[in-house]
Amino acid sequence: MTTDDADEGWFYDKEAGHLVRPYAITNGRTGPVRDGFALITLVVTADPRADTSRLTPEPAAILDMCRERPLAVAEIAASMDLPVSVVKVLLDDLAEARLILTRAPVQLAEAPDISLIQAVIEGVRRL
Repeated sequence: MTTDDADEGWFYDKEAGHLVRPYAITNGRTGPVRDGFALITLVVTADPRADTSRLTPEPAAILDMCRERPLAVAEIAASMDLPVSVVKVLLDDLAEARLILTRAPVQLAEAPDISLIQAVIEGVRRL
């Protein structure tokens, strides 16, 4: 099922939006179990041939969107017109079932202490 197919289902109305409340989509959960989904975390379907016919519409749509290329969590939420918090719960379920692969954003090294930067600047000025 693609996102276009999902838009035609009973749970979506073009004027009203989603007819199913977010807490119903997530089975009442308000956050993911894992805290590994930043807005720029990339998501891709683990097996592009995975059968989505037994999944609920939203997880199936996520897998379909992420088959061709990795998408960021924010892109998925925007494409599905769902809150990021709901998408994170759905992604958590998909990761638990090993249906998706994720790549967290690269963590930059800590910034140096401001006193070190000032000492370098002063040293350069003395030259």
